[in-house]
Amino acid sequence: MTETLRSERAPETSSVLVTGAAGNLGREIVSRLHARGVRVRGLDRHPVDARPGVESVVGDVTDADVLRASLVGVDAVFLMWPLLDSAPARTILPELTGAARRLVYLSSSAVDGSRARQTDPIVQVHADMEALLEDAGLRPVVLRSDTLASNVRGWAAQLRDGDVVAGPEIARTAVVDERDVAAAAVTAVLADGDRLGRGPHVLTGPEVLSRADQVADLGAALGRRLRFEAVPADLARSQMLADGRPAALVEALIAAAKHRPGSDRVTDTVERLTGRPPGTFAQWAADHAPEFR
Repeated sequence: MTETLRSERAPETSSVLVTGAAGNLGREIVSRLHARGVRVRGLDRHPVDARPGVESVVGDVTDADVLRASLVGVDAVFLMWPLLDSAPARTILPELTGAARRLVYLSSSAVDGSRARQTDPIVQVHADMEALLEDAGLRPVVLRSDTLASNVRGWAAQLRDGDVVAGPEIARTAVVDERDVAAAAVTAVLADGDRLGRGPHVLTGPEVLSRADQVADLGAALGRRLRFEAVPADLARSQMLADGRPAALVEALIAAAKHRPGSDRVTDTVERLTGRPPGTFAQWAADHAPEFR
């Protein structure tokens, strides 16, 4: 039987800083930490609505002054890096080194430690961040997450206009529910000592899915016949730029679509860290169907 490493109760003095706390994953982590009686401080780029039991800090994680203030009285940090460049992280390493007793970093399951260079800019920045944090002596616990189910929220506008989701084809992966990643993250930030191990811990869903598979599952949840339509890279680029996405992000997404290989890897890490198996994308779609109606 798989050994679970889930901590049953948070240490009484736990205080955790969560970066990107208002995002799809961040808010799931915040709510779970708060439910466990943990003092939570959320760091967000923009003001957010008040959250019971959560102290909010507004600022950029790359700003050393903001981060220094955010780290006062904190026992652990859950770090998500928001940029396509790891270089600015060098300016905040001294703050993390001086304050964070425990650091959990959210990376990508596509990182391949055997490669000198990664397949695309998004994976490269995660590999670079892992190396920077390690070289700084922070001994990070690394969670390498597969594609988050919540990414499909980006299809909502298209589904309001019709039954076709159009976009660049992306290789199949074991899409993982962000709620499962959040549960694993809570275990990681609250784990005692080195019992958890530093990883990297690869978090996946229970089945490998293509974009067409995800569209079909979402259609079943909505009671609609949806289909995925792959579009050429140049057209996808034009569409994303027209939607207002930053040019650097668009190029990174196109590069990922072109060069990132598919993966058939399915791990038991979510169950090992949380005590329960990961949920399916079909269940995620059923739970979140109202958002697409």
